[in-house]
Amino acid sequence: MSDGEASTGKTSTWRGQVAQFAAIVACVFIAKGAIAEPFYVPSGSMEPTLLIGDALVASKFPYGYGAASLPIQITLPETGRLFGDTPKRGDVVVFRWPGDRSQAWVKRVVGLPGDRVQMRQGQLFINDRAASLKPDGIGEAEDDRGYTEKARRYIETLPDGVEHAIYKIRDNGRLDNTPEVTVPAGMLYVLGDNRDNSADSRVAVRDGGVGLLPIDNLIGRADAVVGSWDMGMRSRPVYTWLAGLRLERFFTSVR
Repeated sequence: MSDGEASTGKTSTWRGQVAQFAAIVACVFIAKGAIAEPFYVPSGSMEPTLLIGDALVASKFPYGYGAASLPIQITLPETGRLFGDTPKRGDVVVFRWPGDRSQAWVKRVVGLPGDRVQMRQGQLFINDRAASLKPDGIGEAEDDRGYTEKARRYIETLPDGVEHAIYKIRDNGRLDNTPEVTVPAGMLYVLGDNRDNSADSRVAVRDGGVGLLPIDNLIGRADAVVGSWDMGMRSRPVYTWLAGLRLERFFTSVR
């Protein structure tokens, strides 16, 4: 075989490897953009459902696709959602924060377009129907100062029967009583499960909350915790960090 033939063979092999690599990158990019995307939980606003240090997978197809669903954080004009669908009450959703779309937040949907939502003495009301609260023991929750406090755990049942756990740290919290809000078309009312430490639809965007969440800001539905690590281990020696893995939370569903 001549030198020219050897050179051509090497070039073909190199081009083939580049093409394979490009195809793999494209497949990963498409999967991240169209199927699911990983996220990390940095705060305790969704305790006890989600813990600080949980790694989530958000499925994108349940609500369709829009600019917020892109796997890269760029600003595009909103043109509606392709294959769009409205979340169900009780869904845990990942979304672009209206105050800074580069940030991804996670909350629970409690109010849909047309719903009238209000908090009365710490209890959620939807269309004048109370979400029932059943005591479920005591836990520990992050408060609004970043400290851990004892919290009462409840099973909250929404008027349509969806159940999930919430925390209440104190009575007469600053967000326990809110005006009634009618959710406009194209918007959602979202709450954190740690009711005394969540900047959600009860707090305006200008004050660091979510306000009414545009459906176009949805990234996807939080379906599973795929890993979890106790962030408090960061202050300990590196050789102890493996002890921070919460193996019991790996590959568990989000409810």
